[in-house]
Amino acid sequence: MSILERAKELRKVIKNHEVVFIVGHKDLDLDAIGSALGMCYIVEKFKREAYIIIDDETFEPAVEKIIDQTQKSRFIKSSNLFKKKKNKNLLVVVDTNKEKLLQNSDLVNEFEDIIVIDHHQPNSSSIQKGMILIDTESSSACELITELIYYYGIHLEPEIATTILGGIVLDTNNFVVKTQAKTYFAAYHLTSFGADPRKVQYYLKQDIKDYIIRQKVIIDVEIINDKFAVTMGDESIKYKREELAKVADTLLQFNGITASFVIGKITEGTIGISARSEGKTDVGEILEQLGGGGGPQEAATQIQGKNMNSIKKQLLEILK
Repeated sequence: MSILERAKELRKVIKNHEVVFIVGHKDLDLDAIGSALGMCYIVEKFKREAYIIIDDETFEPAVEKIIDQTQKSRFIKSSNLFKKKKNKNLLVVVDTNKEKLLQNSDLVNEFEDIIVIDHHQPNSSSIQKGMILIDTESSSACELITELIYYYGIHLEPEIATTILGGIVLDTNNFVVKTQAKTYFAAYHLTSFGADPRKVQYYLKQDIKDYIIRQKVIIDVEIINDKFAVTMGDESIKYKREELAKVADTLLQFNGITASFVIGKITEGTIGISARSEGKTDVGEILEQLGGGGGPQEAATQIQGKNMNSIKKQLLEILK
C-alpha cells in the first residue's frame, strides 16, 4: 500500500497525539533534514507540537546552512525529551528504517507509538514497531514527504520547499538515478511554492579539500569483470558516510561501469562500504553478504573488527 493510500490513516494517527517528535539518521544529510522539516511542517499544520531530535555535534556544510537559518526552537536533543513530552507522544522516523542508525538508537524504546517514513530497503534489523511506510521505488524521503504535502493541500514557504527539493536533488544525484515521473512532479510541486534550484546548488557547494580527498580515492580504482568499480580510501583518514557515497556516485558516471563500491574508515574500528548501481546489479544483495543491505541501486554496510584490505578482498571474491 502506497504512502498516499495511507495518508488518511497517517493524519489520524498524528492528530491523536499531543506532541510529535521527528528523527532521522546519524550524520544528517539533506534528505534527512529536509524530510524532517517537511514532516514538522505537516504536524504543525495539524495543530500539534513538533520537534526534531538532533544529537549530531557536527554537520556537513549543507545541513549546517539549513540549521543555521531554521528556528532553533524546532530542534531538541534526545536527552531533553522528558521536558517536551506530554500525555500522548508520537515518534516519526524519516530517511531510515534501522534502529541502530537513528540519532539515538534507544529512541524506539521511549515511545509506544511510532511511524516510519523511508525509501530504503528494509531487512531483519529494521524497526518492526508502529506504522511502517516504506516505498523503495521513491527517490528519497523528501519525495515521500512532498507526496503527503500535495495530498493534504498544504502550502509551503519558499525556504522549506527549497530544503525539501535539496533532499530530492541530493538523493537522485541531480535527477540522474532513481528518478521517475512522480519524482519530477514532486520537484514541480515544490517549485510552485517558490523552491529555488539555485539555492539548492548553494547548499550542495562542496568544500574543495573534501573534493580533493575524494579524487584521491578515485585514483586507486580497480575494475572487476569490466563493469564493477571498486576503490578504497586511505587507512589514515576518517571519511563521512556521505563522502563515500559521493565517490560511488561519481564512479557510476564512467562508461561501462554498472556498479561501484567504495571502502573507507568511518570511525576507529569501523569500516564502511557505499555502493551504487545503474540497476542491472543489485548492490543491496551484494552488501547483505557483508552484513549490510539496501536497495538494488544504492546500499551500504558498516563492518567492525576488520581492516580495509581484508574487507576489500572479501568484496572482490563476491564480485568475481
